[in-house]
Amino acid sequence: MSFTLEAPVLDGTLVRLEPLDRRHVPDLAAAVAQDRGSYGFTWVPTADEVAGYVDTQRGRAATGRLAPYAQVERATGRAVGVTSYWDPRPWPDGEGLCAVEVGFTWLAPSAQGTGLNTDAKLLLFRNAFENWAVARVDLKTDARNARSRAAIEAVGARFEGVLRNWSRSWVPGEDGRLRDSAIFSVVAQEWPDCRSHLEQRLARALERGARTAESSA
Repeated sequence: MSFTLEAPVLDGTLVRLEPLDRRHVPDLAAAVAQDRGSYGFTWVPTADEVAGYVDTQRGRAATGRLAPYAQVERATGRAVGVTSYWDPRPWPDGEGLCAVEVGFTWLAPSAQGTGLNTDAKLLLFRNAFENWAVARVDLKTDARNARSRAAIEAVGARFEGVLRNWSRSWVPGEDGRLRDSAIFSVVAQEWPDCRSHLEQRLARALERGARTAESSA
């Protein structure tokens, strides 16, 4: 029996991952209306497209192949981005989940570099490894996207190589073209060290936030 992805609510320190819903549309529309300079290689809707984007992702979720989340900033209660589980792969005997991808991820510029991405990855990886007992978590990005590749490596994933003409390009002007995809993973044997790494990164982000709050008080 194949594994059907679900999106349990995941509560973190800085972020709460909630199943993506129409109620998140106003916040996400405000989030994407900020500077879009970091979105050149990523599927991120414009403000006018957010409602349709949410409906599309929810439709894909109904197939059991995608579990999309709104990334809700705990400090403000506002949705500031999206992330997802994607492409579940069962064990060879067809029972249970062997591997899953974390992708379709974007954050408002104001939420980037704040520790939210680290917290979200900690939540998603922990649920996958400790609740679903997967053997690996996949991550991929456009091979040209140096910023995304650095961010993926920073959360502890290992670079495995580039698959040429692997998936759809989201670069403006490249409709219908394929991109080379840089492939990363975390495997179950690496998860304890990866978890410790993410927890340390999150602690440092919290310390930076506390110092910033003190200096502006």
